[in-house]
Amino acid sequence: MKVTIYAFILLLFCNISLAQGHKPVKNDTLIPLPIGQVLELQSTILAEKRTLNIYLPDGYNSADTEKYPVIYLLDGGIDEDFIHVVGLVQFNSLPWVARLPKSIVVGITNADRKRDFTYATTVAGDKKKYPTTGGSEQFIAFIEKELQPYITYRFKTNNSKTIIGESLGGLLATELLLTKPYLFDKYIIISPSLWWDNGSLLKRPIETLASAINGKKEIYIGVGKEGLAPSEEPHIMEVDANILVDKMQNAHNKNITLWFDYLPDEAHATISHQAIFNAIKKLAKGSGK
Repeated sequence: MKVTIYAFILLLFCNISLAQGHKPVKNDTLIPLPIGQVLELQSTILAEKRTLNIYLPDGYNSADTEKYPVIYLLDGGIDEDFIHVVGLVQFNSLPWVARLPKSIVVGITNADRKRDFTYATTVAGDKKKYPTTGGSEQFIAFIEKELQPYITYRFKTNNSKTIIGESLGGLLATELLLTKPYLFDKYIIISPSLWWDNGSLLKRPIETLASAINGKKEIYIGVGKEGLAPSEEPHIMEVDANILVDKMQNAHNKNITLWFDYLPDEAHATISHQAIFNAIKKLAKGSGK
């Protein structure tokens, strides 16, 4: 019995000694792991400074002749969608995946998304609840006249431009598609807040507007099984997305390649990552359904 106790004590001592001998060496030098750059662009149109998060693809070199597509991301702050979208872009542009060419991502950090992503509303309750809304015309002018020219001047870009917008960002992306379609080649529209202003955007002559679109446009529209979306007005976003798709299809415009993606396992708060991943796959195939 004594031998057993002594053996146990010896084994315990050895384990303690081994554990103490393998303590990790403390190292206070942490090396930053950057995934992008931060730029500040003074906007004359918006009368404010706007923060941009920029991801440059692996191998980007200002001295070489290669030029890259640009993906413009609404809600593009570090605490918004920039990090996970950059991950999707980087993964899908890996040589062994090759769904997406190496691309620059421009994340537009929000200053007041309700102001920037909405046009003026006639609904008194919306005006009272969201007093700063109605600035989308100015924000679109900022994109067209200041942001895109700056990115083209500052970085090595080609003519391919994608816009990604979800929720109110999806509303803005839809407004861009219908009013300034030439600004982007690809539109990734996710759970657009088409309920805004009693759905007035859907009441516009979308078929006529879409039929007049010139040049190749690839459009992805995704929506989840959302019902009444959290933090949104009580409108069924699934229905509105379907109406938008039907109106776009009824334009019978051969310049438009359209995908509609229903994600029943995703809600309003969870849809963006999966929808963007799906959009990249569908856009890579090059033929709509």
